Amino acid sequence: MHRIPAPEAPRRKAAHLLGLGYYFFLAGGILALGYAGTVAAGAYAYQTHEISKFEDSTATLSRTQVPLFAGGVIGEILVPRLGLKVILAEGVSNSVLESAAGHIPETPLPGEWGNVAVAAHRNTFFRPLRKIRFGDVVVLRTPAATFRYRVESTKVVLPTDIEVLNSSSAHTLTLITCFPFNYVGAAQHRFVIRARELRASTDLIPDRPYSAAPGKVPGLTAFHDAHEPAGYSAESLRSPAN
Repeated sequence: MHRIPAPEAPRRKAAHLLGLGYYFFLAGGILALGYAGTVAAGAYAYQTHEISKFEDSTATLSRTQVPLFAGGVIGEILVPRLGLKVILAEGVSNSVLESAAGHIPETPLPGEWGNVAVAAHRNTFFRPLRKIRFGDVVVLRTPAATFRYRVESTKVVLPTDIEVLNSSSAHTLTLITCFPFNYVGAAQHRFVIRARELRASTDLIPDRPYSAAPGKVPGLTAFHDAHEPAGYSAESLRSPAN
């Protein structure tokens, strides 16, 4: 008995649909890569410009000339052994974390007593921190002074473990990003680095070395990854995620 061949029309239709699906997903991938490239290029341009401007200004700016407002540049963070160098800006909103590391509002500023807390994405500026070691030196430069810290501990915590933001009786620095570093999607944990100050290039000032701009700086709000919903708050460490 001879097999009856399948009609050609359905085959051609199926092939046509597969072709359309291929080009649809190809176009989507190209658009996604284009968007990611645009964001990365924007962040690189911002970092290059702000680092140059900051380093040119450190010789002329006084302590009282740096306004504190959301998105305002505070200084720069360096981890020399890892080759990490990134501008530190005020706040942890989406727009800030796309282009810089963010100082978590309502934690002390560099030079104040207590625990200075900084957040950034694991897939951009804080990615080198996956290789951080005990004893590594972290440098935080501002127009007022250069502060040096030595890493004392690292740990992985849940997003709800906000005690890592608690104040301390010494000058400490806490760096926070999402974990695991190579995880795809919304990370379930936070990687926390605690460092203690070694010394500063000028005497520490008990009052804030920055003048507040008009208006209240937002509290512990929006700190999240490029692939996670916003939600960094006083109740939860939900967010930088990449």
